Amino acid sequence: MTQLAAPRTARPGRDLPVATAVGVGLLVVVVASLFIRKEAFVVLACLAVCVGLWELAQAFTRRGIHIPLLPLLVGAVGTVVSAYTAGPEALFVAFMLTVGGVVVWRVLDGGSEHALRDATGGAFAAAYLPFMAGFVMLMLAEPDGPSRVLLFILLCVASDTGGYAVGVLLGRHPLAPSVSPKKSWEGLAGSVVLACVVGVVGMQVAFDGEPLTGVFLGLATVTTATLGDLSESMIKRDLELKDMGRIIPGHGGLLDRLDSMVLTAPAVYIVLTVLQPS
Repeated sequence: MTQLAAPRTARPGRDLPVATAVGVGLLVVVVASLFIRKEAFVVLACLAVCVGLWELAQAFTRRGIHIPLLPLLVGAVGTVVSAYTAGPEALFVAFMLTVGGVVVWRVLDGGSEHALRDATGGAFAAAYLPFMAGFVMLMLAEPDGPSRVLLFILLCVASDTGGYAVGVLLGRHPLAPSVSPKKSWEGLAGSVVLACVVGVVGMQVAFDGEPLTGVFLGLATVTTATLGDLSESMIKRDLELKDMGRIIPGHGGLLDRLDSMVLTAPAVYIVLTVLQPS
């Protein structure tokens, strides 16, 4: 998410034409994988999580934290696939096994020096990416799974886009100046409005559901997406990084696009499970 507290004449920080073209292209690929074959999206999710873990591992080295990447990657694939094929219990078990594998690997690989710090970083990485991605897989596994996942993605895009557009045009009052000075309360309001609109329309078009459920989805998305974005901003500030990577032209690293999604996935999953069961 990006919510800018800048004068109306300020230029946005992104290369908008490139960012927009790349964003639309990625969305097309995701939608195609969702509705052509679910398994294609699972493969795409595994790839995204693994790339994100690699970016996180590279960033952590700036503070001398060396997380065990190989067991993380293996565990990440196992966590994502387990969630899709076997449900919530398998997601939790796979996550715990991944954390256990990371700890054991780190102790056996490098002795006890800094093992606690590296293992803690690895456990955080396992929770931050593959575990959260597992909730997307739980949505995908439902009979109407592609529609649920697409609505989740569109909600995140709406929150990001609404916050960015309104923040650029009207942003005056910083939301969290000590963490991310460019985010504004006006941008947050733009996120709420657009996310709620997408939630209401999406619920009616995809599920013939209640508009109020769409409003709940919009509010939950903006809350968790903003927290996710601010959390990554804190991490990047501590690591003295502007972006987590450069893999996506116009956007930075993959984690810079997933930051608002990782915490939103369980929130959307819970709201849909409770208010719009399959």
